[in-house]
Amino acid sequence: MIKIEVIKGDLTLEQTDAIVNAANNSLLGGGGVDGAIHRAAGPELLEVCKKLNGCATGEAKITPGFILRSKYVIHTVGPVWKGGYQNETGKLKLAYQNSLLLAEEYNCKSIAFPNISTGVYGFPKAMAVELVREVIDEIKPNLKNIDLIKFVCFDNENFQLYLQVFKTNK
Repeated sequence: MIKIEVIKGDLTLEQTDAIVNAANNSLLGGGGVDGAIHRAAGPELLEVCKKLNGCATGEAKITPGFILRSKYVIHTVGPVWKGGYQNETGKLKLAYQNSLLLAEEYNCKSIAFPNISTGVYGFPKAMAVELVREVIDEIKPNLKNIDLIKFVCFDNENFQLYLQVFKTNK
């Protein structure tokens, strides 16, 4: 049985097997959670990311965590919200699915996610958390290694939405 946890905190401090980076297409760092992960992991992360040749929206790539508490960083690119007319919902679902499948492939027991695309990318927060719930429900039967999925919320609005959708006491 997969346990779901929701917390408000700093993703870079998580001790899960993998943390997910809400990256941009270049994978070379940026603002928000992406910049925080690059700073916390150390300069080696940037050097490895330079060799990955970027990442398409909805796809995911994995690197070591370097000096982070997590063994791996899974980099995924969520969509920029453009009113819902450019398959943003499908791309966001893919970002979560591909991240989970990559963690499964690397035998991760635990994974921590930020709230992908709901910051500067403008994806509606309430819609995003419902999509995340759908992804978890759909993919659970395919996950044999993962026993903990943690959502680390930066802002209170996402935190409250995730608590409500996942009915957790955290």
